[in-house]
Amino acid sequence: MPAEVLYSPEHVRALISQNDALLIDVRAEEDFAKEHIPGAVNMPDIFTYLAETSEEGLSKLQQTFSTLFADYGLDGSKKAIVYEDALHTRYGASCRGYWILSYLGYPQVGILDGGLQAWRAQGGSLTAERTVITPTQFPLKVNTALMATRKDVFAALENPGIKLLDNRDKVEWLGESSSPYGVDFAPRKGRIPGAVWIEWYDFMRVDAEQSAFRSAEDIRALAASRNLFPEDDIIIYCFKGARAANTYVALASAGFQKLRIYMGSWNEWSRDESMPIEDGLPRASVPYRRQ
Repeated sequence: MPAEVLYSPEHVRALISQNDALLIDVRAEEDFAKEHIPGAVNMPDIFTYLAETSEEGLSKLQQTFSTLFADYGLDGSKKAIVYEDALHTRYGASCRGYWILSYLGYPQVGILDGGLQAWRAQGGSLTAERTVITPTQFPLKVNTALMATRKDVFAALENPGIKLLDNRDKVEWLGESSSPYGVDFAPRKGRIPGAVWIEWYDFMRVDAEQSAFRSAEDIRALAASRNLFPEDDIIIYCFKGARAANTYVALASAGFQKLRIYMGSWNEWSRDESMPIEDGLPRASVPYRRQ
């Protein structure tokens, strides 16, 4: 992961003044229409898209988003800065946008640190005006090292050299709910066998609706409590890859190098009856105590 991923509001304002950034707002269309950062474009698909990791599914994901980003003027010459309300809202959608752009090989991508709430708090201007963008050619160069497929995860069940990290909400991990969208949204409840659990919120500190990632030292200590270390080969999954992307950014910022996201996540895994699941309360799920 590049050294600079989280961009402060001050830094983003400077990039805007230099015409060196395109801001991507991942919130719902109705929220964007009310107010957004001047010059931003709206792409809720970053949050809502449900990926499949078959060969056909990955091809569709690549085509869908490279086309959307091209239509919004991303040709590689400007930094793409993704934002949501805050880092702990919308299940990590801004981090999902960052990860998707990185997976597609976009050369300059970052996240607005603290999201729109931090922008407001620091006096950033807002508008309801739509941005006019000239479509372009997106520089697609897929980085396959960032993606884990369903086949990869299934193979990892028999490979002690690969560790699985589930960072969904507790009720999903315990098999009490199938998703954050409803108890029975997906056909099966549970988790991928052998995965350890760290709830995605635990990688952040949340105070008065603001959120920030914990220090690198704290993140490494939290991961170590689940026997996860910076040199490990780790696959992260959640329900559809948004919370997993949030955790990806947290771990990468703390020095973890071998990270992949299972983008299909529980939405895909649970719909394939041939894929094994487990539920209940394993020892690995003992909650981390926030400090």
